[in-house]
Amino acid sequence: MRFVLASSSPSRLQILRSAGVEPVIDPAGVDEDAIIATLDRRGAAPGDVVQALARAKAEEVAQRWPADVVLGGDSMLLIEGTLQGKPKTVEATIERWQHQQGKVGELLSGHHLVTPSGTQTFLSTTKVWFAQANDADIRAYATTGEPLQCAGAFTLEAIGGWFIDRIEGDPSSVIGLSLPGLRKALYSLGFEVSEFWNRSLV
Repeated sequence: MRFVLASSSPSRLQILRSAGVEPVIDPAGVDEDAIIATLDRRGAAPGDVVQALARAKAEEVAQRWPADVVLGGDSMLLIEGTLQGKPKTVEATIERWQHQQGKVGELLSGHHLVTPSGTQTFLSTTKVWFAQANDADIRAYATTGEPLQCAGAFTLEAIGGWFIDRIEGDPSSVIGLSLPGLRKALYSLGFEVSEFWNRSLV
């Protein structure tokens, strides 16, 4: 049985590889903006939004891998009541950081697991304390390109780590996906984590 990651995220891949899993990479092609717009009209809670995105990605990819385990994920930053996804441009990243520096946000990470024995959706919430960064460093960080495709316009494990004062919660979730949550979901569906480790580890 293969472990399929319905994402092209380098951070999610890094976490799984570091944890002994070499997944099949099969990114989903769902219209995230359309899903978010529909849920906004319905007044969905922030956690429900990221879980719905994760579910849509996993379910699309799972159609191609019916005999395997498929994980979909999505992360967004909740700050002052507003959900924020990827900034995508340098200028948008600078604006985000000018607003969020010195504040506390919550990184919401939705996960959806599709397996032959059932499905499981779960949410990981981690508090993030953003540093007071000066304008020169904010611009320099944005122009590295690193935060452009990251939820909340930051990374914890790379250059962005300079500007995160602390977190409260699951570090792996902030980087890309929650290993503790994934372990619990696999157990609940009758799997062992070690089933998916590289053969050289077992």
